Amino acid sequence: MNTLNIQETISYLLAQVGKAHRNAANTALNSLDLHVGQEMVLLQLSQEDGQTQSQLAERMCVEAPTLTRMLQRMERDQVIRRLPDSQDARISRVYMTKQALDLQPAIEQCWSTLEANTLAGLTAEERMLLRRLLMQVHTNLTQ
Repeated sequence: MNTLNIQETISYLLAQVGKAHRNAANTALNSLDLHVGQEMVLLQLSQEDGQTQSQLAERMCVEAPTLTRMLQRMERDQVIRRLPDSQDARISRVYMTKQALDLQPAIEQCWSTLEANTLAGLTAEERMLLRRLLMQVHTNLTQ
């Protein structure tokens, strides 16, 4: 009988890597009073402040209700503010507050440190290969 050893599969390893990465990110972001995912909202807004909630959800690859809950918490913590669109009040736009702008350098430093720790011991060539392979795996799973 051929029994699958789940711990030897790539899928299992990807799940474990994902958990470890999330935990490391969570530890780093806790010092900034942010939760995992909130830094992604702020990084997206730093590229284009005033995005609609639907734009943010699409760019972050999350469901609208998930983003709404995250934004509610961030608004409560005064990191973002949501305002109606000037031309269509049904649309809500998300803006960074001064507090979020002040956090930006620390968020970028956390992300850089996480990236360095994640890729430690890999050559530049291995990093490029890993990136290409992960992009292919992502494409396989999202088509």
